Amino acid sequence: MAQRNVVVLGAGMVGVSIAWHLQKRGCQVTLVDRRQPGRETSYGNAGIIQREAVRPYAFPRDMKTILSVLPNKRVDIRYRPGGMLNAFSPLLSYWHNSSSRLYKKIVPEYASLIKLCLEAHGPMIEASGADHLVRREGWLEIYRTQERLDKRITQAQEALALYDVHFEVLDRAALEAKEPDIGADIIGAIHWLDPWTVADPGALVAAYADAFTQMGGRICQADIQRIAPRGEGFEVQTDQETFTPDDVVMALGPWSGQWAQELGYSLPTFVKRGYHMHYATQPGAKLHYWLMDAEVGYLLAPMNAGVRLTTGAELDRLESPADEEQLEAAEKVARDMFPLGERREQTAWKGARPCLPDMKPIIGPAPRHKGLWFAFGHGHQGFTLGPATGELLASMMFEEPTAIDMAPFRADRF
Repeated sequence: MAQRNVVVLGAGMVGVSIAWHLQKRGCQVTLVDRRQPGRETSYGNAGIIQREAVRPYAFPRDMKTILSVLPNKRVDIRYRPGGMLNAFSPLLSYWHNSSSRLYKKIVPEYASLIKLCLEAHGPMIEASGADHLVRREGWLEIYRTQERLDKRITQAQEALALYDVHFEVLDRAALEAKEPDIGADIIGAIHWLDPWTVADPGALVAAYADAFTQMGGRICQADIQRIAPRGEGFEVQTDQETFTPDDVVMALGPWSGQWAQELGYSLPTFVKRGYHMHYATQPGAKLHYWLMDAEVGYLLAPMNAGVRLTTGAELDRLESPADEEQLEAAEKVARDMFPLGERREQTAWKGARPCLPDMKPIIGPAPRHKGLWFAFGHGHQGFTLGPATGELLASMMFEEPTAIDMAPFRADRF
């Protein structure tokens, strides 16, 4: 039997993980991206493998929150009217799916995927020799008000009961023991115990890609120009060479919707953009854990490159120019919360999270083209869910039983 030839488009965490799993199963895989592995969205994230994230981010529906967003001054979410108008239909559907009735159905489906994340990352970390990048000490979600902390504790207790998510509640004294330099107005935290953190997210993706090439896989750094059916397979044209694989996997993150449209698929993709910046710390200060300032909406992470500040979501067109006001607003609050030093870059990094209006990714076969497979729309959790997606999609491509029910992630649900 001839070796199965597969081209995977997109070398972020999702695409690299799929390529790794398919190569491991004996396929001949070529991974295609315009940049080196892990240098787009997968580079810029918060670096947490979020086993606790069993609830996807819902669209705010209470009037108090919506009114607070309208002045466009919040740290956790910003928007531009043109971007909102451009994505009006999927955003309206996102709002609709965030209703209590529909969200209750979405959460267990989404959680079934999240529950696989650690056991999927583990073998890839080991195979790539990347354990030095990974810490298994969880992360801290910090609070300024007892009311908000108590509400989150209730949600955490439910996550423990339903999805085996483990946590500890820290009062001010216990939090200070872990983070002595934290701001005086922080009253306590939830310490999520299960997640793993990564000191250089892009380097972890690159390590997985190296392990893929050591198994015989090939990486082609090139611009994709055309994807089209050809006989029993496909033709993928790039500015470097043309491929004629048996199967094509589209894992192009925020660009996937555009390429799917070229093949006749109208999928309701939209993006949430985000920014990060690295900082030194002031003399004598040290950040020990990843800290999410939950009531404001930014995160600080002790990365190899410095303390990384990542912003919340910005709703705008994918390719619109950067607007660093959201980052500047986050930095102002963060400096009061932790003694940050000078910026380590001239300009902020900007990326985009690939989203779908029901908060779940598409993982599986394209409805109308044999040999075309989709794996995109992971929202905030592509870094967390890449290896699980790779394992599940490989099982589907080889017509094997999957670890979870994949019906909720089918493309034809749209």
